Amino acid sequence: MLTDYAPILILLGLVLAFAGGNVVFSELASTRRRGIDKGSSYECGMGSVGNARLRLSIHFYLVAVLFILFDVESLLLIPWASSARGFAAAGVGHVVFAEIAGFVAVLGVGLAYVWRKGGLEWDR
Repeated sequence: MLTDYAPILILLGLVLAFAGGNVVFSELASTRRRGIDKGSSYECGMGSVGNARLRLSIHFYLVAVLFILFDVESLLLIPWASSARGFAAAGVGHVVFAEIAGFVAVLGVGLAYVWRKGGLEWDR
């Protein structure tokens, strides 16, 4: 039983040895020169202006979450579209189409609700 997992355990050991070896080698080969410039934050070569604790509107985060939500849900349609012919050949094409139509209808209702509430407007 253990011989079945031997290649996986050997690979795991090699990966851990490689990762540990890289950490040890970088510690031994690096130079320790600290300065003011190394401790400062770097942002496109420009000096920092203002406070880093900028308060953003919650609307920004709501739009970002909505984008991720609809983006991921639309990505779920790609596997269905690529296997639609297989479903039709198996004789369950109508059932799968009805399920996907319900899925898209729920997405449409959610989008209509957010649109109606003004969740997609940037000027708020």
